[in-house]
Amino acid sequence: MVGSVGNGLANLADKPAPLPEELDPKKIIGSLVLEPELNGIEEKETEGDGIEKKKREIVLGRNVHTSCFSIIEPEADDELTGEREAYMASVLARYRRSLVERTKHHLGYPYNLDFDYGALSQLQHFSINNLGDPFIESNYGVHSRQFEVGVLDWFARLWELEKNEYWGYITNCGTEGNLHGILVGREVFPDGILYASKESHYSVFKAARMYRMGCVKVETLISGEIDCTDFEKKLLQNKDKPAIINVNIGTTVKGAVDDLDLVIKTLEDCGFKDRFYIHCDGALFGLMMPFVKRAPKVSFKKPIGSVSVSGHKFVGCSMPCGVQITRLEHINALSSNVEYLASRDATIMGSRNGHAPIFLWYTLNRKGYRGFQKEVQKCLRNAHYLKDRLKGAGIGAMLNELSSTVVLERPKDEEFVRRWQLACEGNIAHVVVMPNVTIEKLDSFLSELAQMRSGWYGEEKGKPPCIAKDVGTDNCLCGSHDK
Repeated sequence: MVGSVGNGLANLADKPAPLPEELDPKKIIGSLVLEPELNGIEEKETEGDGIEKKKREIVLGRNVHTSCFSIIEPEADDELTGEREAYMASVLARYRRSLVERTKHHLGYPYNLDFDYGALSQLQHFSINNLGDPFIESNYGVHSRQFEVGVLDWFARLWELEKNEYWGYITNCGTEGNLHGILVGREVFPDGILYASKESHYSVFKAARMYRMGCVKVETLISGEIDCTDFEKKLLQNKDKPAIINVNIGTTVKGAVDDLDLVIKTLEDCGFKDRFYIHCDGALFGLMMPFVKRAPKVSFKKPIGSVSVSGHKFVGCSMPCGVQITRLEHINALSSNVEYLASRDATIMGSRNGHAPIFLWYTLNRKGYRGFQKEVQKCLRNAHYLKDRLKGAGIGAMLNELSSTVVLERPKDEEFVRRWQLACEGNIAHVVVMPNVTIEKLDSFLSELAQMRSGWYGEEKGKPPCIAKDVGTDNCLCGSHDK
């Protein structure tokens, strides 16, 4: 067996077994030679507007099987020797150490890593599955519907929808919430056109492809917020079709919050009254906005159709999950009887993680509204600290008023980007300040960035990138805009 030693255990120093022929990355990318430090990114010289530019491209196959923990068939005497158990324990121990290290340098993705679910470890021995409708118990008895409905009730109260007027479920991630919300909109208006700002999450456009919907991308303001002037223009081009709108309660890159009230006014002024469906993507900020003064209110007292949030982001669940809430009157179009389950189903997935509702219930009970309010204030305070320190060091940065996402110039060194796990787009990167991001961690990041940056730029080394088109001239400190 390739990659094994005499005792039947994997030798981690050995090279992994070759890929099956159909997954051979050499056949996928031809004769392309990749530098290892690019980590799946190929830089190509391109011409645009007469200016030579470097374009980063994700290369298919670059990251296929760069490393893996191989599955090795047990030897006949494994049960007697215990060697396999020892091997697996060593792999898990090393993996845990790597997780501890990577968690120390996690800044670019919106996950709250400040949690302790030790009290729930007693439930890991059970296969808990909430298949089917959360409000109709199926024949499968090992479920957590009582926790799920408790969580849904909490969010329905937060968004001002009565118990007898809402329907929802615990999803497997934020993307599933968007897929479901847009699907409900499509069922309410089968010939509707989907409108979404160009800075919406990629799952919104994935939904349009999956459902074969007409989709119109709307321009954004420099903040990342939807440009309602452009929205109005595009609505008027399709007056004969109902509108299904994705409203962002925090965009992916800039953390911009769309003006829900202005979106509704634009729709009504364009003659779409009673001919629109609004889905609010609140993956991260959907739970933060209720605790921010002067923030636009997300409420079902307004003519919206659905709201979704992620449970593994601000809430801090240790597994990907989310919450989707919609109006009960809309759900019959999706719901169908499933005799096999002795239930009804209107969800995207079949089997659903029954542990996630318990984790969410546990956190909501521990923190409550007051606890979340304190964490929101801490995040906003620390985000302003980071933005001010960056600009004080001569580094271009932007922070939207209602956001904890700090946008900055993209670090030149990709190894630095990977070390701090920064999310990047073009010439910008961002840091998402979550409850687990302390001032000490930010100071460590700033110190390392300043030290590295001194070697990237200078009189003979060139200037930092201009990010004025991304963050505005007031926030760009490239040399041309920092006068």
